[in-house]
Amino acid sequence: MTYRLTQGDALAVQGCAPNQNPLREDYARFLEGKAQSEQRHGFEPIWMPDFLYDFQRELTAWALRKGRAGIFADCGLGKTPMQLTWAENVCRYTERPVLVLTPLAVSQQTIREAAKFGIEAHVSREGAVMPRITVTNYERLHYFRASDFAGVVLDESSAIKHFTGARQRSITRFMAQVPYRLLCTATAAPNDYIELGTAAEALGELGYMDMLGMFFVNEENTLHRTWGLHLNWRFKRHAELAFWRWVASWARAIRRPSDMGCDDTRFVLPPLEVRETVVKTDFKRDGELFHFPAKTLQDQREERRGTIPERCARVAEMVRHHDPVVMWCHLNAEADALVKMIPDAEQVRGSDSEDTKEARLIAFSEGNLRALVTKPKIGAFGLNWQHCARATMFPSHSYEQYYQAVRRCWRYGQRRPVRVDIISSEGESGILKNMKRKEEMADRMFSSLVVEMHRGQVVRRYSPISEQERIPSWL
Repeated sequence: MTYRLTQGDALAVQGCAPNQNPLREDYARFLEGKAQSEQRHGFEPIWMPDFLYDFQRELTAWALRKGRAGIFADCGLGKTPMQLTWAENVCRYTERPVLVLTPLAVSQQTIREAAKFGIEAHVSREGAVMPRITVTNYERLHYFRASDFAGVVLDESSAIKHFTGARQRSITRFMAQVPYRLLCTATAAPNDYIELGTAAEALGELGYMDMLGMFFVNEENTLHRTWGLHLNWRFKRHAELAFWRWVASWARAIRRPSDMGCDDTRFVLPPLEVRETVVKTDFKRDGELFHFPAKTLQDQREERRGTIPERCARVAEMVRHHDPVVMWCHLNAEADALVKMIPDAEQVRGSDSEDTKEARLIAFSEGNLRALVTKPKIGAFGLNWQHCARATMFPSHSYEQYYQAVRRCWRYGQRRPVRVDIISSEGESGILKNMKRKEEMADRMFSSLVVEMHRGQVVRRYSPISEQERIPSWL
C-alpha cells in the first residue's frame, strides 16, 4: 500500500494548527492500519459453567472473544477445564465439532476431566470425527481433515517445537484451515522469546519470519547473551516494549490467580526441595591428565556417556523406597541401566509403539506402576502426577524439559512436599550453570508479558515509528 500526498493536500494543510491538521489525522490512520491491530475472530461466550474459578472464567471468555488465542497458564491452573469449556462454546456456537490435540497419554486424562465436568468428549485414534469434542494425540493428526472441524485446541502447544520440521509445519497448516484456534501451555517460550513466533504463526497473527523482521535484527556471528536468543538475533532498539504489547494482544500469561487480580488462597504450592548431587568418577577424556569440566558439546556428550554407570548407581540408591518415583534421563543407555538396577522400574522409550507408551504412562498416572523411567520429551508434557512427590533427573541444556518434568509432580493439587534430585558428574557443572541462567530469563519473559497484559485490557499495538515521528517533518 502506498500513501500519496497530492499538491492539493499539501496546500490544504498550510496554516492549519497541528491539532486541526486533517492530513496528520489521515496519516495517523494510515499508520494504524499498517500496525498489528487488535483483531477479534470470536464471539461472546454462550455457556460459562460454575466449576470454573473466577480467573479461569475470565481467561476463557477472553479467548472466546478473540477466537484465536493463547492461554499460557502455569501447571495445575486448570488449562484442561478452560480448553474444554472453550471447545464446548465453539461447538454450541457453530453446531460443528472441535478437535483437541494432546501429548501422549493425555487424551485419556482429558476424557476423564470432560466426564467429571459433564462435557461430551471422545477419543479418536484413526480419524473418526466424534460427536462434539474429538480428542487425539499429536502423533495421529495425519488421520484427520481440518475441514471437519470448527475449532482446534493444542494442549501443551509448546510440545510442537519438539517435532520435526515437517510435523510442525503440518500442525500449523492444519490450524490455518480452522476458524477458531486455542493454544494452551505453561511454557510458551521457556527461555527464547523468538520461539513465540511458532505460536503466533499457528494463530495467524504473524508469520515466524515476519515476526523476526518486525521486532528483531540479525547480527552475524554474535550471541545476545542478555536475552539468550538464537545466534544472530536480538531485539531492535525500539521494539522490546512493542513486542510484549503485541504478544499480550493475542495471549494471556498467568502463573498464579493474582496475575489476573484474583485470590491465590486455593492455589498454594507445597515446598519444593531440589538437591544437586555431584558424582565423582575416574572418567577422563582422551588426552587429559586430570578431569576438567566439559566445555564443548562434544566434551559434554563424552562426559555423559562415560559416567553412566556411576550416575545411574547413585540414582538407584536414592530410589530405594516404596514411594512412587519418576526418573528422567536423556540417553537410552541411561534408561537401560536404571531398569537393570531397579527391579520394579519400567521404561517408556522412543522406539516403543504409541500404544505401549500410552499404556505405561497411564499405568504410572493411575498408581499401578511405582517407578517410571523415561525421557522428558516423551512424558514431561500435560500429565498430572500429583500422586508422586519424588523425582530424579540428569541435567540438560533444555530448561523447558527441566521445568515441565518437575511440574508433573510439583503442581497445584499436590499435597506433599516434592523432592527432586539432580545427579551430575564433576564435568557437568557448566550445564547446571546454563540451566539456572535460562531459568532467570524464563521468569523475566513471563513477568514482561504479565506487565503488558495489565497495562490495559485493550492493548495498544506495535507501530513502526515513535510517538515523536507520527508525521514526516516536511509536512
